[in-house]
Amino acid sequence: MDAGSLPGTIVGLTRGGWIPARLLADRLGVKHMVALRAQHWGVTATPTGDAQITEGLAKPLNGQKVVVVDDITDTGQSLSLAVRHVTDGKPERVESAALLHITHSSYIPTYYGEEISKEAWRWFIFPWNYWEDLNTLALKALPEGKDEHGVKRLLREHSGIHVEERDIRLAIKSKH
Repeated sequence: MDAGSLPGTIVGLTRGGWIPARLLADRLGVKHMVALRAQHWGVTATPTGDAQITEGLAKPLNGQKVVVVDDITDTGQSLSLAVRHVTDGKPERVESAALLHITHSSYIPTYYGEEISKEAWRWFIFPWNYWEDLNTLALKALPEGKDEHGVKRLLREHSGIHVEERDIRLAIKSKH
């Protein structure tokens, strides 16, 4: 982005996109940030499995240059839906950004930090999603893994995730 094309507003998708949006706003010197919530994955998954806007914009972004930010485009549904929602507010321009773009995604963001092939895809746990993701994955693995040690082994073997047994114990305990 050159100085003439910098956005005036950054829209961060809560939960996962909020931290990357804040970092991008700091880097670009953008002071106006707003939140938009699209639910899709994990403990916030929708009953249908489709992304849905559950907390829209407080007001339209008429005439503004906007970048909508999320952490990852896996299916692409959340970011695509968010961009459509923002576009309904008649901004001058809407672009999108993600830290990671998975090539099987149905949506390609305007900007992304890294592209991951669908063959190299693994479950990505960002620092800001650690406990939410661990809670979801540990409980899912518990019936087969039987205990913290077994869950740790399954997460490592199937997802390449290395976590401490004490964290798995806390994740399981918090949901029982």
